[in-house]
Amino acid sequence: MLTRITELALRRAKLLLILGTLAVVAMGVLGAGAFGKLKGGGFDDPDAPSSRAQKIIDEKFGGEHDLVFLVRAEEGGRLDAPAVRERGQSLTADLRKDPDVSGVVSYWDARNPALRSQRGDKALVLAHVKGDESERADRTTALVDRLTGERDGVSVRAGGAAAVQHDVTAQVGKDLAVAESIAVPLTLLLLVLVFGSLVAALLPLAIGLIAVAGTFAELSVLGSLTDVSVFSINLTTALGLGLGIDYALLLVSRFREQLAAGFEVPDAVRHTVATAGRTIVFSAATVVAALAALLIFPPYFLRSFAYAGIGVVIVAVLSALFVMPPLLAVLGHRVNKGRLPWAAWARGSDAPLWGRLAGAVMRRPALTALPVLAALLLLASPLLGVSFGTPDERVLPEDAASRSVATQLDRDFAQDDSGAVQIVTTGPVAAAPLRAYAQELSRLPGVARVDTSAGSYRDGTPGHPGPTAAALGRPDAQRLTVVTELEAKSDRAQDLVRAIRATDPPAGSRVLVGGEDARLVDAKHTIGVRLPVAAGLIAVTTFVLLFLFTGSVVQPLRALLLNSISLAAAVGAMVWIFQDGHLSALLGFTPQPLDTSMTVLLFCVVFGLSMDYEVFVTSRMKELHDAGAGQREAVTQGLARTGRIVTMAAGLLSVSFFAFGTSDISFLMLFGLGSGLAIVIDAVLVRGVLVPAAMRLLGSTAWYAPPRLRALHDRAGLSETPAEPQRVPAGV
Repeated sequence: MLTRITELALRRAKLLLILGTLAVVAMGVLGAGAFGKLKGGGFDDPDAPSSRAQKIIDEKFGGEHDLVFLVRAEEGGRLDAPAVRERGQSLTADLRKDPDVSGVVSYWDARNPALRSQRGDKALVLAHVKGDESERADRTTALVDRLTGERDGVSVRAGGAAAVQHDVTAQVGKDLAVAESIAVPLTLLLLVLVFGSLVAALLPLAIGLIAVAGTFAELSVLGSLTDVSVFSINLTTALGLGLGIDYALLLVSRFREQLAAGFEVPDAVRHTVATAGRTIVFSAATVVAALAALLIFPPYFLRSFAYAGIGVVIVAVLSALFVMPPLLAVLGHRVNKGRLPWAAWARGSDAPLWGRLAGAVMRRPALTALPVLAALLLLASPLLGVSFGTPDERVLPEDAASRSVATQLDRDFAQDDSGAVQIVTTGPVAAAPLRAYAQELSRLPGVARVDTSAGSYRDGTPGHPGPTAAALGRPDAQRLTVVTELEAKSDRAQDLVRAIRATDPPAGSRVLVGGEDARLVDAKHTIGVRLPVAAGLIAVTTFVLLFLFTGSVVQPLRALLLNSISLAAAVGAMVWIFQDGHLSALLGFTPQPLDTSMTVLLFCVVFGLSMDYEVFVTSRMKELHDAGAGQREAVTQGLARTGRIVTMAAGLLSVSFFAFGTSDISFLMLFGLGSGLAIVIDAVLVRGVLVPAAMRLLGSTAWYAPPRLRALHDRAGLSETPAEPQRVPAGV
């Protein structure tokens, strides 16, 4: 297959480049519409009990209050001042007239003390925004833009889940622009420094940008057909630039190596595609295998990253195999045009330092590898205390409007019911069983009050019904609001959800438990039960691919073990930083449990990229081993010939991810820093030290496969060994 691609590139180079240019233009036009089709949210399993409870609440009870307007009088002012009263009443009236809003509850309706701050200078107006997540996002933006702001000494600010999602989505767009403004120029600078040639440096960047444009086009199409998260844009940019550059870097380096050895341009192209092209195909397959595991998780937040990641890899591979070879064929020796003073140093691909390091490690494998292994295990140790959560306003910077409102709700209002556990029945319930059920719930540890259409209950004792009690009952369903004294998303709050679910429902009915804490319980369960399956799929597919690549059953096991260690170290470091709070003052975030979905994403992406570099290094070792080199020579020379490429590729890819460390959204910062750190650990410590140590300890068994599997590899393995290209005769 690769041979046919090469011959096509050599015979029809200009035609392929023209078609490629037209395809890029088309992808750019189509991809421009992606941003308007992507959605926020997507963290919940639509089939989870909490999601089904939310659906019933939306359909039959007007929805939960997900938009909170905080009306604040000027310094020293009171809520009964004419300007404040007029602004509050006008805000309430505007919301009630809006057909996209329901369930409006205002302090100015009946002077409800629960909606007034303890100091009497702030009041609340609550509402629910109708529609699906995309419609709610657009409607929330319109409401926030129209109704908030300061006028006549009265300020109105928006909070609640809808406003938090609005602020997060807006911040993602800003962060993406900042990350790109950092990553693209810095990547180009590094490529110029690496290649010492402007032309050679621009080629990988072009392939990276093609990969990004192609994936945006894919997301635009998918966004018209299914739910796709807006956060997938971040992965598209980072992974597209990184992998596109990695693959092109491998091709350009191998091509320049052949030219420097004196080979004709056509033969150099053939040898480059047959060797580096084969490596790219297997590398891409391992990354796709890791990212495809995200498809088994129900939340579309995770599935969206699979769409984006797999799309990036496919477009990057296609552009590397169908655009880069004709470019190299057309450019020929002009690939070295625009040379800079260090061009002679940069043109070589060998890195003797990496070869010497591998040699030193293989002479003293235990002495050199054990300290590195101990350091990585130390980095991984915080995983023993990891806890998981879901995104809330704390992922935003402290000065974000929705987070500021949440802070004031906690500090200034006697009781915030926004974190209450929501219970709905799936059918009608008589008054007596409903009262008995509510009384039992009110006795559970941590419950402050249970509100129902039949009354309010504290510690099993009836109390005065709240002003919205009548709205909690319907002929075909009942809603109960369990107000707690517990910190939201704490272990005790999650235990309360489990206790409520374990309580017998009213006779003859079934109940669904929702609310913020229930969503967290369900999110952890949804991911927890599928994570072993995902990890197993990744391990099996990776093992098969690496076996087909190397013909050994030992190499895949060695790769899986070492990559797992580097992954654990990177995630452990993120626990130490983002959960335990170290460096929080420097980086500017609020410590909290690791986001469940983002941690899974980090695992899959980092594992796939680790295998990417595994294939880079192993490919050269196998070439040398198959050519008859001994184990020590195959490892040291293999690392000498790939160490520089792997280091360059890792440096360039880590720049794309580290750029997202500048994000003001803490879980994006976690993903960027965690991915970048994992890439550096893998490229330097694992490839430089642990791999040669493991190969030394394994000896000749490193390439072992049972006879039957060896025969299977000979039939099914992809092994296009190129004919040795002819050197240009001296003097020609």
